[in-house]
Amino acid sequence: MTSSVGRLAYLDHAATTPMRESAIAAMAPYLAEHYANPSGSHRFSRMARTAIDEARDDVADVLGCAPGEVVFTSGGTEGDNAAVFGAVRRHGGVAVCSAVEHHAVLHCVEHLHGEVVVADRFGLIDLAALKQTLERVAQRGERVAVVSVMAVNNEVGTITPIRDVARVVRGSAEHAVFHSDAVQAACWLDVRDIVAVTDVVSFSAHKFGGPKGMGVMVVKKGVTLEPLIMGGGQERDRRSGTSNVAGIVATAAALRETVTTREAEVVRVAELKRLLIEGICSQLPDVLETVPGVGTTETRPSARNIASTVPGVAHLCFADVESEALLFLLDEAGVCASAASACASGAMEPSHVLRAMGVPSRFAKGALRLSLGHTTTSDDVAHAVTAVVASVRRLRTTQ
Repeated sequence: MTSSVGRLAYLDHAATTPMRESAIAAMAPYLAEHYANPSGSHRFSRMARTAIDEARDDVADVLGCAPGEVVFTSGGTEGDNAAVFGAVRRHGGVAVCSAVEHHAVLHCVEHLHGEVVVADRFGLIDLAALKQTLERVAQRGERVAVVSVMAVNNEVGTITPIRDVARVVRGSAEHAVFHSDAVQAACWLDVRDIVAVTDVVSFSAHKFGGPKGMGVMVVKKGVTLEPLIMGGGQERDRRSGTSNVAGIVATAAALRETVTTREAEVVRVAELKRLLIEGICSQLPDVLETVPGVGTTETRPSARNIASTVPGVAHLCFADVESEALLFLLDEAGVCASAASACASGAMEPSHVLRAMGVPSRFAKGALRLSLGHTTTSDDVAHAVTAVVASVRRLRTTQ
């Protein structure tokens, strides 16, 4: 990829990943000739409705759930909001989440005056603290309405051992809705494993090569949530609004390709991540790899990795460097990256995730997330290594 600055290395896939050709091809007919509203009664509406039904079947097959458990949304933020607000408004009680959740969950829990559970230095929810929190709520005579714990941290890439969390939730708050934000998981993990042990799961299409403004919620049979959006009764009254037919079929196509190619992509991208981290760390002092160990898809700690991370996220913190200045220089050098969640870009303070992990301020202020995906090449990595090393050295020299 080239730009006006020369070579461009796009290493911001965790913010959004380029649409897959299969998704674009699937989408195109429903942007042109097949434009009818699927809620209508004529033949062209029925064609659109059939396309949605087929896409729903495809998504359900990939995720390991029933088609009736698939709800199409506008993205991960809506899915997270719908799970947290929907559970509390329908059942009453307390919302619980970890301190390192995406703001789409964390802000909802805080708004509801819920409980936020501490995380460890790798960005994993503290299971003992979670158990104590759930028991404390019960001792107060209150119900735990929902527990939300993300499958993969969007900032540092840590993989949550979701089955272990599920055991704590089921053991200490058996009636709670267990939700997982799996927005960053689809490209790297077998999401069927996540769906199997949760009640509600949120996905966002543009993280796995689908269109922006589209998402998927899995809401298990028997789980009831108060809908955020009411009106037309679409999605079985769980999410009203005229269906985005083009977006839905593109989402299904992108998810299918993601799952089909995942095994090979995990191996390929993990090696690129290794080269990226080693290339930078071998040339610069005072660099903290936020979650040590090369990315892996293991969901339990190994002897080498105290915590496991996905291959697509390389998170480094540079001592005595400001993230904003570093990102400016990288942009000038043709490297697209971020400091934290894309939703928090522009923030001057260390992110809530790094604070929760206890990353020293000297390092946290120089945080850099380099995220890889299906279009990343070895040339991208080589260019990024050169640019990061040069930019950090320049910033440290001018201090």
